[in-house]
Amino acid sequence: MVDSPDAFGRLWADDYPGDFLRDLAELGDRMSGRPGERRAAELVADAFRDAGAREVAVEPFEMNAWKRGSTEFGVTNPVERSFEALALPYSPSGDVHGDIVDVGHGTPEEIEAADVAGNVVVASTETPPGMDRLYHRMEKFGHAVAAGASAFVFANHKQGQLPPTGALRFDREAAVPAVGVSAETGTWLREYADRDGEVSLSVSADTVPGEGHNATGVFGPETDEEVVVLAHHDGHDIAEAALDNGCGVATVVAIARILGDIDLDTRVRVVTVGGEEVGLLGASALADTIESERMRSVVNVDGAGRYRTLRAFTHGTPAFEGVLDSVSDAASREVSVDDALHPFSDHWPFLKREVPAVQLHSVTPERGRGWGHTHADTWDKTDARNVREHGMLAALLVRELTRKSVPRPDADALAADLESRGLRPGMEAAEIWPAHWE
Repeated sequence: MVDSPDAFGRLWADDYPGDFLRDLAELGDRMSGRPGERRAAELVADAFRDAGAREVAVEPFEMNAWKRGSTEFGVTNPVERSFEALALPYSPSGDVHGDIVDVGHGTPEEIEAADVAGNVVVASTETPPGMDRLYHRMEKFGHAVAAGASAFVFANHKQGQLPPTGALRFDREAAVPAVGVSAETGTWLREYADRDGEVSLSVSADTVPGEGHNATGVFGPETDEEVVVLAHHDGHDIAEAALDNGCGVATVVAIARILGDIDLDTRVRVVTVGGEEVGLLGASALADTIESERMRSVVNVDGAGRYRTLRAFTHGTPAFEGVLDSVSDAASREVSVDDALHPFSDHWPFLKREVPAVQLHSVTPERGRGWGHTHADTWDKTDARNVREHGMLAALLVRELTRKSVPRPDADALAADLESRGLRPGMEAAEIWPAHWE
């Protein structure tokens, strides 16, 4: 097949990806294990068919589904007052009363310096100043639990009365109850911690067997090797998940609308997965079904399409930088390249199998998640132009990856790199350090 000269131009004027993003956001609750997540997978499958993909299917996988019940949270001393709080996925049910202890950003040093054992800790969602990577919620929670905390309170650093959400563990119930509270509530809790305050927390929740879903399709010639392009279509139950990761899913739909009209040297598998927000479950299920040697590379579209400039995280494969530079030159568009390496998105199940993986994100206007994981992650904050442009750039990247190989990462080198970046202690606290790396 010869590239259609109109393929990229048609996408620029194509309303489909923007309309798809609107329809996806309209589904509301897309948390894995619930009906909205399956409807999202079916919506994607329809979009893949419309783009001309073959072998389109919606494939289920088993998981532990977390069900939200009621949450009550309040200060009992030196005053009595209640605050809005959201139980965090995989929080167990429980009733806790104890002193409130401020542990700042929740670093091991801050936790060690505080009187945590038997008490309720409050930690900010913010990454500590000077840390050149995201300091993840699961790390903070894991360190607090290891120090004996009886409950965990995750306080947003973004103002606007927005309690955050986010899973505590991968696919299983956590050890102690945990909730998210707004930045404004966090300010009050730190004030009460300074006044020897006490809090009471009651969480009702359940973790039961459930089912998630992946939507798949195929483009390009039938070859022994393939490039895998994926994004997660699940979201949290408290919002529309339009930015995280509706924009990424719409970007994959935009990519698919180009792939059928351009020359590809190898097979390309396009997938959207469920279960990312609760443990990278759909991606792990997918990785288990494909021989690692078959996968030429993986493109994880998590965060792309949100803002103007595309950002790529190379995750331990520096050779991606040269490919991305060629894409930027061909399109006369900036692509920001970052050598970030972390285990908290859908590239990870592939990367730990030594498959080269690049993550496509956006250059964000602020540090941290912003509106993500809150009630404010809504469709009105999206821009279809970003989705279309990132789709074009990503399609160029995919085409290049079907034409040229990048070196496969070495597990020992990845482990050493993660250790040098200070991630191992947090990964061990979150219980996600690969056992076969010991």
